[in-house]
Amino acid sequence: MKVVITGATGFVGQVIVKQLLAAGDEVIVLTRNVARAAITLGSSCRYYQWNENEELPPLEALEGADGIINLMGESISKRWDENQKKKIYNSRIFGTRKLVEAMEKLKKKPSVFVSTSAIGVYGNRGPEEINEASTVGSDFLAKVCLDWENEANKARNQEARVAIIRVGIVLGHGGGALAQMLPIFKLGGGGPLGSGRQFMSWIHIDDLASMYVEALKNHEIKGVLNGTSPYPVTNAEFTKVLGKVVRRPAFLPAPSFAIKIAFGEMSQILLEGQKVLPVKFKEAKFRFRMPTLEMALKESISPS
Repeated sequence: MKVVITGATGFVGQVIVKQLLAAGDEVIVLTRNVARAAITLGSSCRYYQWNENEELPPLEALEGADGIINLMGESISKRWDENQKKKIYNSRIFGTRKLVEAMEKLKKKPSVFVSTSAIGVYGNRGPEEINEASTVGSDFLAKVCLDWENEANKARNQEARVAIIRVGIVLGHGGGALAQMLPIFKLGGGGPLGSGRQFMSWIHIDDLASMYVEALKNHEIKGVLNGTSPYPVTNAEFTKVLGKVVRRPAFLPAPSFAIKIAFGEMSQILLEGQKVLPVKFKEAKFRFRMPTLEMALKESISPS
């Protein structure tokens, strides 16, 4: 397949690109910085410069493509002042909108559009089991995700099959949730966040990348899908397993009030949670390589 991808130099994007190239697919990367992207991803991809805040993507990059994978979005891991909230929102909604608008101008349109969302769309749900048919939340993250999904779904008007992956907490080498957690745990300072009862719906990065590729190539997959492991755990359970894997004690709790002071509104993604199940991927017989937390953590902290 000829595949256009945005956000390719990100933590997840790099693994997706590797999987596509390994399968013999042609990969076209839309990026703000072509030179930096080429250093990161190598010479096997084709690169086109695009600043999603200013213009439509170059049509020559999209013309004749079989599919698009859309991963763009400002990090949500910074403290949320009003300016950061605007960046989080605009980078997702306006960039996706311009991709779809560019599709309208193509002679040969992509047949599939795989876009991204997040399990934050469900809001804080406690121990309730959540699948793709569950109701959604009404907070800031939920609104961002819903508007993001609505923009992606407009690709249906261009007769594209649309699949949207609601991504959970991503575990893997050199980035994601573990990048900030591991140094603390290795020093023996890890422990539950707040009550520890909030659920963490995690996914290993290799499985998540495979989900994107599966959604791209499996014509039966469409609509929203949860990009999580079949076995979510509470924060207390996560902490216990991570401490075991790094062979360090993990019993020093971080009280809720301290986290709220340190992170402000962004603390909701640390203190609140969702027990999200990947029902649609399981129905599609998706094969998880890292289904259990201990497997995923051991692989993520082993030498790469």
